[in-house]
Amino acid sequence: MSRDAQLQYEPLERLRVPRPVDRLAYVADACRSRRVLDLGALDETAFAQKRGRGTWLHERIAEQAQYVLGVDSSPAVPREGLATAANARIVRGEVDGIDGLLEETGFRPEVVVAGELIEHVPSPLAFLQQLKASPRLAGCALILTTPNATAAHNVAIGLLSRESTHRDHLCILSYKTLHTLCARAALGAFELVPYRSAFVEMRARNPGLGGALVGASEKAVNAVEWLFPLLSFGWIVRAAL
Repeated sequence: MSRDAQLQYEPLERLRVPRPVDRLAYVADACRSRRVLDLGALDETAFAQKRGRGTWLHERIAEQAQYVLGVDSSPAVPREGLATAANARIVRGEVDGIDGLLEETGFRPEVVVAGELIEHVPSPLAFLQQLKASPRLAGCALILTTPNATAAHNVAIGLLSRESTHRDHLCILSYKTLHTLCARAALGAFELVPYRSAFVEMRARNPGLGGALVGASEKAVNAVEWLFPLLSFGWIVRAAL
């Protein structure tokens, strides 16, 4: 078990958190030359805008991985599946019935990725427990990412009586709650790494001067995140199943 996984937390103790990383680059690098099962792969609300621009996680993973099988329940995924690269495709299916899909396809993953997914599922703990209990995923690495409840932008806009949580989010997790979920799901050695903000979609919607202002805001937020990692945009969990 990692030092992080062994901690028994108490209120208000000091947390040692590493500096934030680039989410896309970190996850893609962890999938290098490996067979990847990408859960919730489509990113339905934004993949059309992100595709081909280096900002879609599934696409970035495929650039590094040996092969990627994505799974997504969105009706935007055709019944016959969606080819996304020479070494990647997405099939329609439920992330809570993954054993049946793996048996049907014969796919044997080495890495399971759940990018910005756990905040959408009805029970995050049951989701992690199911992955841990799957005999077809035994020995796989798990990499999941999720927004941070205490992100700097959440704190800032909270002062204006606002919140940026997406309407499909059923929860938003902090460092300690995410750590507790991993421990209760009996994941193997795990670590929590913060990832920094990237206002990609805002820049795309605001060309010219607006985009420049968004870029400047991103740099300012990134500076705060570097100084105070607990205020980073989100978390990456890297664990053993």
